[in-house]
Amino acid sequence: MGYNVTQKLIKDHLVEGEMKPGAEIGLKIDQTLTQDATGTMVMLELEAMGIDRAKTEASAQYVDHNLIQEDSKNPDDHLFLESAAKKFGLHFSRPGNGVSHPVHMQRLAKPGQTLLGSDSHTCANGCMGMLAMGAGGIDVAMAIAGEPFYVKMPKVWGVKVTGEFPDWVSAKDAILEMLRRHGVKGGVNHVFEYYGPGLKNLTAMDRHVIANMGAELGATGTVFPSDDETKRYMKLQGREDDWIELKADDDAKYDVQDEINLSELEPMIAKPSSPGNVVTVREVEGEPIYQSYIGSSANPGYRDFAIVSKIVEGKHIADGLSFDLNPTSRQMLIDLSEQGHIANFLQAGARLHQAGCNGCIGMGQAPATGRNSLRTTPRNFPGRSGTKEDSVFLCSPETAAVSALKGKITDPRNAGFEFPKVQELDKPTIDTQLLDKPLTPEQSAKEELVKGPNIASIPKMDELPNELELPILLKVGDDISTDEILAGGARVLPFRSNLPEISKFTFEIVDETYYDRAMKQREEGGHVIVGGTNYGQGSSREHAALAPRYLGLRVAIVKDFARIHWQNLVNFGILPLTFVNEKDHEGLEQGDVLIFKDLRNAIHKGNEVDVAVKGKDKIIKAEHALSKRQLEMMESGGLVNWVKDRLNA
Repeated sequence: MGYNVTQKLIKDHLVEGEMKPGAEIGLKIDQTLTQDATGTMVMLELEAMGIDRAKTEASAQYVDHNLIQEDSKNPDDHLFLESAAKKFGLHFSRPGNGVSHPVHMQRLAKPGQTLLGSDSHTCANGCMGMLAMGAGGIDVAMAIAGEPFYVKMPKVWGVKVTGEFPDWVSAKDAILEMLRRHGVKGGVNHVFEYYGPGLKNLTAMDRHVIANMGAELGATGTVFPSDDETKRYMKLQGREDDWIELKADDDAKYDVQDEINLSELEPMIAKPSSPGNVVTVREVEGEPIYQSYIGSSANPGYRDFAIVSKIVEGKHIADGLSFDLNPTSRQMLIDLSEQGHIANFLQAGARLHQAGCNGCIGMGQAPATGRNSLRTTPRNFPGRSGTKEDSVFLCSPETAAVSALKGKITDPRNAGFEFPKVQELDKPTIDTQLLDKPLTPEQSAKEELVKGPNIASIPKMDELPNELELPILLKVGDDISTDEILAGGARVLPFRSNLPEISKFTFEIVDETYYDRAMKQREEGGHVIVGGTNYGQGSSREHAALAPRYLGLRVAIVKDFARIHWQNLVNFGILPLTFVNEKDHEGLEQGDVLIFKDLRNAIHKGNEVDVAVKGKDKIIKAEHALSKRQLEMMESGGLVNWVKDRLNA
């Protein structure tokens, strides 16, 4: 039997384990991506491990998230990251150069390679025939150090693509349709691989849009073949020599089958407050909006902006509406400017922002209280926009543009004018300065890390005790996101390199009393959190595991975990358990005290653990999915301690 593209990529990079779905495998990583919201911790971890230089083919550090410089914290950390890139031999992208995912696609992505990033949307580069995955920062630090990346062997979900988009429908509608079908946890432990005759109608950037939001499906990754369209795109970027063809064998099989006919799609929209809450635009048409927002890694291409420009050309947005334009790179800004699109935006009443993630991560552009925000971003988790009780809808650029003109959510097919055609540029700008090249080893050896006052070392993590008696400090429901565990945004993320300070924001969206209660309980041995399904969905930021660990979280018992957050919990010595009987979730209450006896032996003997509920004569059965390697890490108190133990040995 032949191989599909995903299996070929895994087979070519497999260094440990067997390609059996669910088994732990170790993969050689060719490239890494870090951004400033997560990269500061990665660089500190490299320093702590004593790494002198990146062992990957290419590693890049981007500054695209924390761009607002309201005080010295962000610019200080930007200088730290630049110094770390020089010291460890990384590419470096300066503030304002652009969003990491499309810039990486333009300058570094290579078909046939693996990419690991400390950003959950790293999977966007799967559009280039890569196995691109998001992970916690310390996993990326290990990859930079030349260590394999360990992950559960995924099943491959084949999606046959047919047809072509009708007018007013584009790639964002395709991935929203996939989310409508399968929800935010439907793709857990799967890689989505797109194939079929309809691929010829998807540009490289269309594929980027679809691959990017594979993260919202909970998928390990999204893979497209490397074909003539990939070659065309790389030639336009001056990188044709890096292209190779990579397609599925004719007799390749898939674990799961799906089909999407582009011709049958209509404009789609995700209602607040989940990317999986998808309906057709016509079902919510007429809802008034306060904001229409264009840009982000989920719609980063020239066409995504140019079509909006043509829709609003010669017109003006509705009164009282904020029309926000977020270019995705300097390269993009130049092209949009030269083609007259920037003038169209400004004349229509748009607000032009710097190239970066901006409001997508809550770094400015927060909507007004009680008002609807229409965005082309990938996520609309509660509070992610920066407004505590926000109301964010996700949609295509076409829907956002027409709605901006009308002042209300509008099916773009009801625009009242013909669909404007936009041609891709034959000669787009090639900006080789978006990435500073790595220094030579001799130059790097002379560099010192530049640490501002906001940089704090990672506190020592203690080993897993054999006996635990801990209260349930917090009980939560389904689909708790990392944004709810630890928010992003301009108020929180500047403390990303200062764990004691950033921990003060932990779970504040869910329970404002959590931090104070956790600090009191920390001195008494810590606590447990109980959750529902898809616990920890969303961002890869490891602070959502690090901060609760700092506050004394030792065990999380839930119905099931999102992949990256589960890995992050393991990495920092928090024992992730799932209910054997999901009904036991209902029988536990916040304040119950759980007793774990002979825990270290129990997790080694098998995958089940008996948990006693103090004073209730009740035993809860829970299970873990830890490999032998992860069991050793758990006993050591996490990956940092485990690495130190290995180095000392």
